[in-house]
Amino acid sequence: MVDANAREQRIQTICLLVLTTVTVAAALLWLRPILIPFVLALFFSLALTPVVEAQMRLARMPGALAVASTLVLLTLGLVLVGSLVSSSLTEMTNNAEAYQRQIVITVERARDALPLERFGLEEAGEAFDPFSVVQPDRIGDMLMSTTNTILELSSRGLIVLVFTFFLLAGRAASSGRRSDGVAREIEDRVKRYIVNQTLISAATGTLVWMILATIGVDLALVFGLFTFLLNFIPSIGSIVAVLLPLPVVLVSPDISTLGAVLAMALPALVQFLIGNLLAPKILGDALQLHPVTILLSLMFWGALWGVAGMLLAVPITAILRILMERFDVTEPVARLLSTGSLSAQRA
Repeated sequence: MVDANAREQRIQTICLLVLTTVTVAAALLWLRPILIPFVLALFFSLALTPVVEAQMRLARMPGALAVASTLVLLTLGLVLVGSLVSSSLTEMTNNAEAYQRQIVITVERARDALPLERFGLEEAGEAFDPFSVVQPDRIGDMLMSTTNTILELSSRGLIVLVFTFFLLAGRAASSGRRSDGVAREIEDRVKRYIVNQTLISAATGTLVWMILATIGVDLALVFGLFTFLLNFIPSIGSIVAVLLPLPVVLVSPDISTLGAVLAMALPALVQFLIGNLLAPKILGDALQLHPVTILLSLMFWGALWGVAGMLLAVPITAILRILMERFDVTEPVARLLSTGSLSAQRA
């Protein structure tokens, strides 16, 4: 009788957990215009806290002044990157006609190389014609649309900066008081992950930018910036970052075949070396998440919050795992997220 009651209680708990998950997911989807800037600012504040503390400790700066100087430096850096990206896109727009000619040459070479006549597919070559009549102004409109999108994201970033300022100010005011228990564990693990991942992503993005710039790929700085951002998305991000420059490489008239191969192979080599040799030694298993859990969290948070959700998926899931392992009811779920198996023994 006791076993039946315990089994029924466990079933009820699982059902309530499923219903709660669905309800919370609906609320997160509805409130994402507010929650995404706030959560981004929360993680920005964790990443910038060591900078603020270093200024307070080494330069003996007051907390408010250290926070203000950190945000000023961050804003200047973002403005500098934004201006460089905008100038790169403008230059690419001005070269639209050269890209058009290269597209025509590439399509004609592909049509001549394929043995369509041998297989009786002469009319199939007409399928290539739409690609050879792409108008240069269409390419320019597409690039200008990309520029406007980046500028719109930059304007929304002002809200994130405001949230970040108040969060950093609160941390600076309470720098002498350390939280204990689960709050301290969450803060330490997430801060260590964000800081280390930022350094690794910055190194990867810088190397990719230098490689592409040396080869002569247009928008090398933009691709380096995207590599930096995409490296926060485990597994999938590095693959997308390697393939991202491919369209530009193929339509660039000044890049040889060897240069195109190197533009793909060298960034892939950088991603492989840093992702498999350097990153595991620096990051270790700080967040204690199973690889399948990471992939599922990317799908879940990506469906809710888009790209921002994929960037934040890993630390958010790690926080949930730490919270759930503190309660007996949800502790098996925490073990499932950590090991991928409910049969794992409690540490």
